[in-house]
Amino acid sequence: MKEIVISALAASTALAMSLTASAAERTGDGTAIEHVLRTYERALNAEDTDAVMKLYAPDGVFMPPNTPSSVGADAVRAAYVNVFNAIRLAVRFDIVEIVQVAPHWAFARTNSAGTVTVKANGQAGAEANQELFVLQRLGSGDWKIARYSFSTTNPPRQ
Repeated sequence: MKEIVISALAASTALAMSLTASAAERTGDGTAIEHVLRTYERALNAEDTDAVMKLYAPDGVFMPPNTPSSVGADAVRAAYVNVFNAIRLAVRFDIVEIVQVAPHWAFARTNSAGTVTVKANGQAGAEANQELFVLQRLGSGDWKIARYSFSTTNPPRQ
């Protein structure tokens, strides 16, 4: 009986998520969110802090690994300035899923891969991450990054 209930819950959750994703695609929200993610990808590769900031909500939060969260526009901007001063990225995002969970909220899960170059010494290496974006539709109707976190999928260094 317990297995039946768990299976039913899993099936209903999957159905709800697929219906939500379909609704996002039908209304154009999925396309708008994909545009935000592709623009973010380009901004990272261009080391363009101003372009990144245009994609964040005013109270956005950037949560990189092994670092305290950067909360709010000033802290998020400072974090990206530090990132772009330290490294150069050449990455491509694979958008795995976009799910609109409410009229003004959605999440997106991505994987990225490419190279990272440390500016201090020119050393380059493989870059691979999994990312989670929480997006918010603001009063203007624009989708913005409300929360962003990522973690490496590279094997541990020896």
